[in-house]
Amino acid sequence: MTRAEGGRRTGGWQADRQADWQAALLDPTRPAPAGLRAWNGSDPAARLAVHRNNVIGGLVDGLAANYPVVQQLVGEDFFRAMAAAYVRQSPPRCRVLANYGDDLVEPDRSFAGFIAQFRPADPVPYLADMARLECARTRACHAADALPLTAEAGAAAMAHGERIGELRLVCHPSMNLVVARHAVASIWAAHQTDREVMLDTIDPTLPEAALVLRPRLDVLVVPLPAGWASGMAAFLSALQQQAGLADAAEQALAAQHDFDLAANLSLLVAQGALSAIHLPESLRP
Repeated sequence: MTRAEGGRRTGGWQADRQADWQAALLDPTRPAPAGLRAWNGSDPAARLAVHRNNVIGGLVDGLAANYPVVQQLVGEDFFRAMAAAYVRQSPPRCRVLANYGDDLVEPDRSFAGFIAQFRPADPVPYLADMARLECARTRACHAADALPLTAEAGAAAMAHGERIGELRLVCHPSMNLVVARHAVASIWAAHQTDREVMLDTIDPTLPEAALVLRPRLDVLVVPLPAGWASGMAAFLSALQQQAGLADAAEQALAAQHDFDLAANLSLLVAQGALSAIHLPESLRP
């Protein structure tokens, strides 16, 4: 056997051992990995059970920290049971625990995607949307810092007459748009104040959209006016793909026939959702 062949066999054995460990840590019905021994001669399966509870409990604690309103909506016992089921189905794939539950590449693997398919949560139909909102808040909290575009800089850029369509607007790195089928922005806001009073005034079946961002120190949840969601979503998507202002506005109008460019830009600048405006080369001083 060559050294390379031996290395490949050793690497494969280690990968198998790691897979056995992961499966045993997440599934209490599985036996302890073969060859497991305790230093003091005690039952290794019992010691593994303690370690398993600590691992799952720690991951559930991490989810509880990132999704506090989701937990408040269903109660701690229900939340922890639901979170533990998620942990066993979708263990972390990233070392950063703050990111656990978020998955932009495979949304079905996210905590919100799991909740949407978790039948015991059906009596709270807006729970998955709330998880998406709280996930966006965590994402915004840990996004890169950037100074928001000032109103003065925005006004100066817009003074280029017919050439303003060539401007390229840069979204703030913390900016997220959450479009929900339920009134989650209002429900979330109610849980930050006297929720028993405010919740009585909210119709949870009304769809809402909100900007979630951290232009400075605090994460903001900014509800959009009713009817703005489709146009704003198309507009921001175009900007993030580096489309010029005119092209972005055209895509927004295709999504929402009454899209108001001036009103949407005013809201984005006022809330700090933009961080820069790039001028065409011919307009630069």
